[in-house]
Amino acid sequence: MKVPVSWGMAMASLNISLPQSLKEYVEDQVSSGGYSTPSEYLRELLRQDQKQRAEQKLEALLLEGLNSGDPIEITPEYWERKRAQLVERHKNERHKNERHKKKPGTR
Repeated sequence: MKVPVSWGMAMASLNISLPQSLKEYVEDQVSSGGYSTPSEYLRELLRQDQKQRAEQKLEALLLEGLNSGDPIEITPEYWERKRAQLVERHKNERHKNERHKKKPGTR
């Protein structure tokens, strides 16, 4: 049994107005496409749109990365330096935040 993704999710209502031709189209898709309700069909369309937009964003980011300059070699040493830099930056940020939290006149 295929369980709808919407089960277990809090649902909200949204009323939309459609021209009669689109309403009939949705109803035809429901009756011939294996959807239980117009809502189920529209939810599927929205999910597909979300997925497509996420893929487009990812592709744009990948192209931006490819066009961002000369490539660098990624080695274990590179990752170790990156990790050490992040640890140091995190330590400095935490230390800076702790200093700002102390009351004036205390050390």
